[in-house]
Amino acid sequence: SGTARRLDRRAVPAIFKTVSWQVDQLVSGVQQGSISLPDLQRPFVWPATKVRDLFDSMYRGYPVGTLMFWDVSEDDSSRSISGSSTIAAAHQIVDGQQRLTSLYAAMKGLEVQDDSYRRKSIKISFHPYTERFEVATAATARSAEWINDIATVFHSPYDAQEDFLEGLEAAGRELTRDDRRRLGEVFKKLEGLKQYQFEVVHIQKDVDKRLVADVFVRINSEGMNLKAYDYILTWLSVFWPDGRDQIEGFARASRMTPERATEIEGKRVSWTPKNPYLAVETGHVVRAMVAIGQNRAKLIDAYANLQAKDRATGQIDGDKQERELEKLRQALPIVTDRINWTEFIRSIQIAGFRSHAGITSNMNIVASYVMFLLGRTRYSVELTRLRTLIARWFFMSQLTGRYTGSSESQIQKDLDMFAEIGDGDADGFADLVDQTIAITVTNDFWEFNVPQSLVSSSYKLSPVYQCYLASLNYLDADMFMLRMKVREWMDPALPAIKGLEGHHLVPRHYQESALGTTDTKRINQVANFAPTDWHTNVQISDRAPAEYWPELVRERGGDAGWMERQHYWHALPEQWHLLSYEDFLARRRKLIATVTRDAFEKLGRDGYSLPLAPAGLPVEAAADETSLATLVDEGFLMPGDQLDPVDPDWVVDAIVTEDGTIQIDGVHEFDSLDEAARFLEVTNVSGFEFWALEQDGGLAPLADVVAVGPRAK
Repeated sequence: SGTARRLDRRAVPAIFKTVSWQVDQLVSGVQQGSISLPDLQRPFVWPATKVRDLFDSMYRGYPVGTLMFWDVSEDDSSRSISGSSTIAAAHQIVDGQQRLTSLYAAMKGLEVQDDSYRRKSIKISFHPYTERFEVATAATARSAEWINDIATVFHSPYDAQEDFLEGLEAAGRELTRDDRRRLGEVFKKLEGLKQYQFEVVHIQKDVDKRLVADVFVRINSEGMNLKAYDYILTWLSVFWPDGRDQIEGFARASRMTPERATEIEGKRVSWTPKNPYLAVETGHVVRAMVAIGQNRAKLIDAYANLQAKDRATGQIDGDKQERELEKLRQALPIVTDRINWTEFIRSIQIAGFRSHAGITSNMNIVASYVMFLLGRTRYSVELTRLRTLIARWFFMSQLTGRYTGSSESQIQKDLDMFAEIGDGDADGFADLVDQTIAITVTNDFWEFNVPQSLVSSSYKLSPVYQCYLASLNYLDADMFMLRMKVREWMDPALPAIKGLEGHHLVPRHYQESALGTTDTKRINQVANFAPTDWHTNVQISDRAPAEYWPELVRERGGDAGWMERQHYWHALPEQWHLLSYEDFLARRRKLIATVTRDAFEKLGRDGYSLPLAPAGLPVEAAADETSLATLVDEGFLMPGDQLDPVDPDWVVDAIVTEDGTIQIDGVHEFDSLDEAARFLEVTNVSGFEFWALEQDGGLAPLADVVAVGPRAK
């Protein structure tokens, strides 16, 4: 109702009851659909090692925590984990989704959806002789002494046992009667996990939805790093489930082409938000929706508004609650509109960026999208004009790190600043964009800040250097001493060509052997890189610039005008090949700043539009990157190895565990290199490119580790 009311705390003990459930009842309930997933939690699957530990604890009879269900009426909508619902759901999972999903998938041998909306298997192996569980690997699959996938035991215990015994005998192992008896007991105990009992707290069906949402948030705030958007998603799951589904759908669709979406949905899908720059997450959509609907950047404040609870009295203002929810209902269609999203993506490409590799902050994309939506909906800026304005805003934001650090505070300042403009005032919006850029990107900024920002040793993670590459693309530049466009090197629509990447102008091995330089950070300064191809790099080899540069000029520099442009595009000082290394770096940093400034000012003058990249381009790292599991299995990495980012300026405590995972700060555990990098909010390079092995001689990028070969185990 719209009247203010207070939840009676004395009634809390009556809202739930506790019931014991056996594992086979839980698994059957999920399969049949009587236990349903209400999307109260973001998609998430534990690391495989945690699933292994769950089964190990159950096998030993240890307690593994309680589950919590919300008993629902038959007419309440729900969604089963298995996707094979056959009866109406009676229970929705409030707490324990990870455990129940992992149990169901591992025991049934099914795939699950991870937090990136990708399908993955959870296979747990078991060693009957030692009664030990492990995550399935190539080694457990090859060994006759392991049950590679315990799902086979739960599917058919007799067949699984017979297959295991036959495999042992085929491997030459003689089995005595005592062996068979003991193994039979072990198999019986393993199958008996289906009778393991969970205590399940049932929230009764007549409990107020506000209380259900409050219970969920409180439970999941304990021991978890729950983000503010999770609170909002929880609230929407209870009070506006269709909206939550739309948010999830937009995020999921950003990872697939229309063709793939059509295949999955079973009906024609003509458009998806897939793009070369961002794999959308639910938190991104929530942030944009809150900014447009509530004019707020701090999500925890937005959540408090949705709760509409007086902090002093605990009373809930139902009218305010409905008003705030209605703001989000109005904003979501704007945020997920296909034209709005497509034209915004075009704005990023106008700025010269071609793929996610050039964008070092996802928040820059989200915040700039909010600015785009404000200009298009609130201030009615003509689309052609808006594209250029947002392209410049985006470029400025990346260049200055505007949304790095206290991003919510900066977005709120921007929202408040633009709120001073009257609705429909397109000129006022454009003037404010130009004024903000002018006072942010000043002459001093170009003269001092940009060169200083280039004192870095990781060009892939340097926002300024990535802006320089975008500038080369915008200026239609050729690659270093190669008549091939930089935009072709950066274009994600083209197949990858070996060696089309940044290469040292002063070669690494030349510095080590001739100059005696061993400091990797000094060798890999971003001002020492230029985009060229593999063949040019081979020709450069380990030679000094004074040796290889005149040779390249003789072979490829017959056109004086082109050579002049080469010097300009690639920020080459006069007689650069004869300069000392430090002098070369200092001069080149200033020239890189000049090229970047020229492109940015040209963008402001003419708003030149590059062709929009086709839809459905890759957003994730290349699928053929060497995986963490492979690196460990084949001996390139070993338990106890310390990993660091390739940029030594980053201070991260990461170690390869005995389980073949990466553990960061002794707490956070990840199954893949990519997941560990994403935890650190690195999204523009793959984990394989981001991590390096700590060795006595410094840091070795994983590509170099693989090139050297496996280490002796």
